[in-house]
Amino acid sequence: MTKMADLSVDVIEGCRLPVLRKNQENEDEWPLAEILSVKEIPGRKLYYVHYIDFNKRLDEWVTPERLDMKKLQFPKKEAKTPTKNGLPGSRPSSPEREVVRAAGTGPQHPPSRPPQPQAQQKSLPTKTSIPDFQVLQQQVQKRKAESVSLATQVSPATPVPSLPGLAEASQVSVYPAVRDTNTFNLKSNAHDDHEQLTSLTTNGTARRPMPNQPGRKRKQPPNCGGTDEIIKVFQYNNSPRCANVYLPPGEDSQDSSDGIPSAPRMTGSLVSDRSHDDIVTRMKNIDCIELGRHRLKPWYFSPYPQELTTLPILYLCEFCLKYLKSLKCLQRHLTKCNLRHPPGNEIYRKGTISFFEIDGRKNKTYSQNLCLLAKCFLDHKTLYYDTDPFLFYVMTEYDSKGFHIVGYFSKEKESTEDYNVACILTLPPYQRRGYGKLLIEFSYELSKVEGKTGTPEKPLSDLGLLSYRSYWSQTILEILMDLKPDNGERPQITINEISEITSVKKEDVISTLQYLNLINYYKGQYILTLSEDIVEGHERAMQKRHLPIDPKCLHFTPKDWSKRGKW
Repeated sequence: MTKMADLSVDVIEGCRLPVLRKNQENEDEWPLAEILSVKEIPGRKLYYVHYIDFNKRLDEWVTPERLDMKKLQFPKKEAKTPTKNGLPGSRPSSPEREVVRAAGTGPQHPPSRPPQPQAQQKSLPTKTSIPDFQVLQQQVQKRKAESVSLATQVSPATPVPSLPGLAEASQVSVYPAVRDTNTFNLKSNAHDDHEQLTSLTTNGTARRPMPNQPGRKRKQPPNCGGTDEIIKVFQYNNSPRCANVYLPPGEDSQDSSDGIPSAPRMTGSLVSDRSHDDIVTRMKNIDCIELGRHRLKPWYFSPYPQELTTLPILYLCEFCLKYLKSLKCLQRHLTKCNLRHPPGNEIYRKGTISFFEIDGRKNKTYSQNLCLLAKCFLDHKTLYYDTDPFLFYVMTEYDSKGFHIVGYFSKEKESTEDYNVACILTLPPYQRRGYGKLLIEFSYELSKVEGKTGTPEKPLSDLGLLSYRSYWSQTILEILMDLKPDNGERPQITINEISEITSVKKEDVISTLQYLNLINYYKGQYILTLSEDIVEGHERAMQKRHLPIDPKCLHFTPKDWSKRGKW
């Protein structure tokens, strides 16, 4: 391999340059990366890089040999610019970035990488040192104030096909096969486990049409009045032309937001803040975690004690999740640890799968250790220590040695927004095996017992949104396909009825029907159209689903936390 780094040039934090990495096809590529940190070990330097436009979980430490110094971009100092009223602005203008070529290198490219166009001249603010605590505190307060002000700004997003509002499309029905010359192209296999989210914006949301201009009136189609209006469901191969329909204002669903950021949440485990933008929390601080028979590579920063972050391996007891610094400490701990399952009550067991309900106040230490572990794989999680207002539901797999943690979800004891999930995680060794959908299905089974409709706390992570999309699609399609004609009439169902049967919130039902492109306006009424592609794809997905929740195995009594004082 050609050595790309020129040690005569000092690479500092904030620099940008191409870095060698392997892609999914195990081929060399040179994406642009930013240097977040530099450290020296005996004999050489290491650079912590973030690949621009890549997920943070791919950030890593690299050696100088993987750096391409030919297009090294040094950051320049920030320059404050006056605002329109003549006062100095709090943010610098976009500084220019200079491209510095290493001494003795020509315009030619290394043999191991393809030629690239000359980088545009840009620059980054200098990151030479970490400010003291008071400065950091002021910055956090300022960021919170800025995030609140963002609630009045509209962020650009890609529009998607619109949907009927609750007042227009609360209800729906399924038609037998109808032949028509016009073909309506549906998104095939949108309900499979790993679907492409082509209709979503970069933050996982869908745009809602902007409200009407003052003085203008939108013509309402006939027969689309109240919330109990029936939308008939057709099942046919070629559908008629689809009419434009609209989502109601004030949706709570992530998939039906209008692109306007909501104000930061003051409760919950995913409180909207920007503290993760800090240079320290942007970097993974744990190299490896040993949990039972698995070794896990963390994806993100987690606030474990500082003295543990320098260890090559962090050892966790797989039953109480206590963190220890060495294998010897773990072995001594296991001789004293009496747990062979999570603390709390076992409320579900079928086969080798069990669920345990854990009170964040009664089992505070376990809950905090669980949150620290989860933060390694959830970028936006902010709950670590204040676990009192939460319940944790831990899914385990049983064998002769005990109950091994597979994943978990948490929920607030009292949620004013009808959230039935705050955080949800399947540990990496158990991912892509159907356990994620099992956690989601279990959360809705609890909502059914409670007699409520629920929705996950927003924003969802990329993998979380994918799993919820798949679960909602399969659950709703299963109900629609099981509808039978009544006295020769086409079957009918309302969105309210779908919501009551599934405990899925109405906004999530509507957004899923929109994503699957099922709702159409036909002959004066709303209909749901199920194409052969949708039906066949759903049947294939259901064949892969080997782990359904059995309600008969659930032993759960909901509690009224509002009558229990401080939980």
